[in-house]
Amino acid sequence: MLEQIRSHMKKTNCDVFITTNKIHRRYLTNFTGSAGLVWIGADTNILVVDFRYVEQAGEQSPNWELVKQEPTLTETIKSLIDKFQVKRIAFESEYITIDQLNQWQQSFGVEFVPTKNWIAKLRMVKRDDEIEKIVKAVEIADQALKTIIPTIKPGVKEVELALELEYTMRRLGAEAVAFDPIVGSGPRGALPHAVPGEREITYGDFIVIDMGCVYQGYCSDMTRTLVVGQPTDKHLEIYNLVLKAQLAALEAIKPGLTGKQVDSVARDIITEAGYGPNFGHSLGHAVGLEIHEEPRLSQLGEAVLEPGMVVTVEPGVYLPGWGGVRIEDLVVVTETGCRILTQTTKELVIIE
Repeated sequence: MLEQIRSHMKKTNCDVFITTNKIHRRYLTNFTGSAGLVWIGADTNILVVDFRYVEQAGEQSPNWELVKQEPTLTETIKSLIDKFQVKRIAFESEYITIDQLNQWQQSFGVEFVPTKNWIAKLRMVKRDDEIEKIVKAVEIADQALKTIIPTIKPGVKEVELALELEYTMRRLGAEAVAFDPIVGSGPRGALPHAVPGEREITYGDFIVIDMGCVYQGYCSDMTRTLVVGQPTDKHLEIYNLVLKAQLAALEAIKPGLTGKQVDSVARDIITEAGYGPNFGHSLGHAVGLEIHEEPRLSQLGEAVLEPGMVVTVEPGVYLPGWGGVRIEDLVVVTETGCRILTQTTKELVIIE
């Protein structure tokens, strides 16, 4: 990946590429501290950290030259510019404020060249070690949901269920939740991003549970919809429709298709059934060090799928005042299709 960055640098006639973005810093160096700067030159890989992180950076980033920030980051960058006689610096324009850029330009007297998506595009295709961590995060989430399903019953509050999910994932080895768990019961299931509240689960409810965790920096994402009591014809109609759309999209995924094309497979099925307006979000998104990454499986998704991309497939139907259904798996695009990572059953789970 450093070679690709250097190729970009050469094409833009830049001497150095720098980034202070936390996610990109971790991706490039494996350093997890909250502050630092990555400096990539034609033949130099430098990680600048302050006093707090010198020892940690030495352990996590053994292949990077460490430079201790002294006394300020601005002065440290200036010393590197002088040492390597830098004239043009490539920087990530979407992560630097105008004030910061103005300060650098006034302090350094070099040309700053804005770049966009150099690292984000590299992150779209996951390495084998990244996929292994995502698989582990998926396994933790699968086990957590399996563990808490027996505790779901009428009278349990949404917020209690969400807290139990978070605790269970942490207990099983997650370092954090990938996002605050979404739990929407009954009519609140029509809110795609329902914030768990004080509502008590009752008979006749669909319960939409969207959850994920972080393992060694990498995220998982899964949604399942359960029903409390015997499902009605309406429950089965909506659930089976969403399941049909999801299975069709999973079957369609393969290298060479755009996110837009895969999105349309699921969306057309839901639209033909008369519920197009009730599927208002995209079919999916990539997952990695962040819970929402590129590419997107959406009506605007022009990126072409490649082996190694990790994406969600999560169609949904939401009926205001009644409830909703969403079914979501995390998959890896392969040479011929996709590998489904999520192992939790997609048969409708009935809570008696």
